[in-house]
Amino acid sequence: MGVIILLKIAFWLLTIIFLLVFTNANAQETRVYKYKSANGVISFSDIEPLNTDFTEVRVGCYACELNSQVDWYNAKLYLSQYRHTIAKAAQRHNVEPAFIRAIIHAESHFDVNALSKQGAQGLMQLMPKTAKSLGVNNAFIAQQNINGGVKHLSTLLKKYQGDTRLVTAAYNAGEGAVKKYAGIPPFAETQVYVERVEILHKRYKKAVSL
Repeated sequence: MGVIILLKIAFWLLTIIFLLVFTNANAQETRVYKYKSANGVISFSDIEPLNTDFTEVRVGCYACELNSQVDWYNAKLYLSQYRHTIAKAAQRHNVEPAFIRAIIHAESHFDVNALSKQGAQGLMQLMPKTAKSLGVNNAFIAQQNINGGVKHLSTLLKKYQGDTRLVTAAYNAGEGAVKKYAGIPPFAETQVYVERVEILHKRYKKAVSL
């Protein structure tokens, strides 16, 4: 039991070091690799590991970059990725599939290994504490991440009476910030995020109806 605890502590220490060392103002362009070291501990590096299996992780919220050059009205949509998992979670938690896809697109660009500089993980960028409260044991497993994220969206939709803009703002900045400012917080990142999610939501909704 003590070894497991030590490994968990080592993992989070390495994660913190990674976040401090490898993130910067333009973090979305940083290449970071996740792999298991010789002693089995998950490690991160900005140098591609040799002689070992690794996955490349993208750092940062995809739709939060203020100076993003993405044309949100014409950017590629992802209509087939995780179709069954999204449909199942949508039905279970009564959340529109198009809205789920818009959030995943905005958060991680459908990158299951995405990791933000704040520590948010996976497709729907769940913070470890939030993920745990939603019953997610491993946020990098698509099925767990999507089910947990959609469960959270369902709670927010009920709280804000279906107002997807407030839901989106709360998903990005937190419910406390929405309450404090009685609406969408005056944070530049949150405001562009809300606008971009709204664009994506409308586009996914239209694409599904075609």
